Amino acid sequence: MIIRKLAILCISLVCSTVLSAGAFAADDASMEVNALKWPESQALPTFGKAKSLDVANVSEEPGDIKLLLTTLEGIINRVQPRVYVQQNKEDPWLKDLQVPFKQHDNAMDVFKKYAKEIKGIIIYDPDLPDSINVATTLAGLENAVVASPELAEQLTAAPYKLPVLQDLQGKFKSRMDAYNWQYENLWSQTTQRMLVGLSPNTSIPIPPDNFDSFQTIDMETEQLRDASNRKTYEYDLSPYLGNEAVYLRFQDAFPQDGWGPAVHQITVKADGQVIADFKTGSVEEEEFLYDRQGSKFLPGSDHRFADNGNYFVYEFKPSAETEQLTVSIEMWNQFKVSASHMKPLSSEEKEPFGYLRDYAVANKAMVFWLSTSVPEEKELFEKILSDVQPGTPYLGWFDNDVEGEVAGVDLTSRHSVYVLPSDWFHNMTVFAGTKVKQAPTPIRSNLKLENKIYVTYTFGEGDNLQYDQNHMRYLWDDPNRGKVPINWTSSPLLYDAAPAILNYYRSTATDNDLLVAGPSGAGYFYPQVWPQETFAEFLKKSYSYLKHTGMSYPYVLNRESGRDVPLSEAIAAAYEKYYKLQGLFLAGEEKDNIIILNGSLPVSMMRGISTVQDGKNVLADAKKDWDGESPIFISIGLNAWGMTPSDVLAITESLGPEYEVVKADEYFSLVRKAYGLTK
Repeated sequence: MIIRKLAILCISLVCSTVLSAGAFAADDASMEVNALKWPESQALPTFGKAKSLDVANVSEEPGDIKLLLTTLEGIINRVQPRVYVQQNKEDPWLKDLQVPFKQHDNAMDVFKKYAKEIKGIIIYDPDLPDSINVATTLAGLENAVVASPELAEQLTAAPYKLPVLQDLQGKFKSRMDAYNWQYENLWSQTTQRMLVGLSPNTSIPIPPDNFDSFQTIDMETEQLRDASNRKTYEYDLSPYLGNEAVYLRFQDAFPQDGWGPAVHQITVKADGQVIADFKTGSVEEEEFLYDRQGSKFLPGSDHRFADNGNYFVYEFKPSAETEQLTVSIEMWNQFKVSASHMKPLSSEEKEPFGYLRDYAVANKAMVFWLSTSVPEEKELFEKILSDVQPGTPYLGWFDNDVEGEVAGVDLTSRHSVYVLPSDWFHNMTVFAGTKVKQAPTPIRSNLKLENKIYVTYTFGEGDNLQYDQNHMRYLWDDPNRGKVPINWTSSPLLYDAAPAILNYYRSTATDNDLLVAGPSGAGYFYPQVWPQETFAEFLKKSYSYLKHTGMSYPYVLNRESGRDVPLSEAIAAAYEKYYKLQGLFLAGEEKDNIIILNGSLPVSMMRGISTVQDGKNVLADAKKDWDGESPIFISIGLNAWGMTPSDVLAITESLGPEYEVVKADEYFSLVRKAYGLTK
């Protein structure tokens, strides 16, 4: 009945807005009309409105089940959102969507209900994880689901009896072979209006008790950041003998500020004989590096480090007769070292990655995972970027964590493509079917300019759609939110991608909460390297997203070759003209807090902090340099992964009456008054 009504409606409207430039041509005469709409004026598509949802709880399921259900979701929700795959144990959005739903703890019950609407299965090759991405692309094109060989045996038998449309086992010799084949054979059939970069797999879930057997053997008690404690430390690991191996774990003693252990060299002796001797980052280290987790060894450096909640673990296997085991470690900064004789689970063990695949499948997007640090992969990446129109979004993320982010955003920006970090976003095919509600009018006080130290706080990371969906919700629920003025970076593209999330933040904001655009406007990009001939037009077209969401004070990251650089007058002029700005925030380490570009645009240099003490120090330093004869302005960038509104309150309560904390709109209004600029 729903499909018939949609078909009649499409005929009456001459199908003028249902499909986008032929991107979703029917596969055959039996293909259902879909409810997905993507007008040329929209950055991202709109899905149908969900009337009821079957919720498949896969939070405790293995990765191949998550992959199966998210690809099923993409096919089903393309027609009408009816499936919601619960990937997190707790999901507050289910209730906030205000859509009737039925919870299914057995995910296969949901699969069984909708199996008749898919054409078959695509089998990926477990020996080549990147075949998962090729299989995902094929699933979108062929109305299929992606399955492991083990699941395929189940799905081809009763009661499903699904045909195998493609079996990728043994088809590709390497990941480049897979991605080159995909580009040559599938790229032309996929949508060219979005790019999707997803890791094919991810670490298995690590249980909370994984390291319970580890005992701390040493920990730095001061928050050192200057390597002043660099030396060789000696430890006796003999108490941990008795099993096959001894495990040594390094983590951050003060995870909130990002200056964890830095390790240069390790030497292990069993009864006086050397059984391991290596510098970190060397070939020799690989034999003993059991779990590198989120640790890093940067090119040109001399140490492995792990900041915040990251860690790394070494495995040493002395002979069974060993009576004494010792280790020498050259290290420094905020280290915490622990040991155990029990083998923990390792994040190096992988499973298929299911997040965001519903969206890729529904939109018939090509999914890939290409590194900017490998020449042949970068070459193919650039081919793909060169094929799309300026202003195309790249959803997902990049490999190699921070270094991959910097190089990836640099590369996409150079091709006039902006990034929407979203690889951990779940159920976008449902959220993109919700409707934007009228926003309440923000309240801005018309403050009198006084000789004070004006401070504005801004939580970063809001360009990240998955942050908006997950961690920002956690911060937003802090009981001390609203007690201090705070700017919250968010993505203006929530207007298309997840109106329900945008509605929630706008409707629950206090008078002290202000949503502002994350880096660097409508999407994450580096203005410095974006081609000049397309930059103004992109800002002009994307301005509507800032206007409709009220995110009028963007936080800009302007980088080149991995370094923050000043805004040029031409870039500033484009921002001011096409985004109609009263001011903007800029990352950097400039001494001046406020710079007026082109005589009319205030640019506030944002000072990043990771702890309460960092904030107190920055604001105390500002007071030292202040003569008290005129107002000064300080913009504080808050580390969203390590700080909370309660921390902001603690900083603010330590300040004297000479300080005044304001929101971004009040801040720039006062700046303009102080510098004699027009309203």
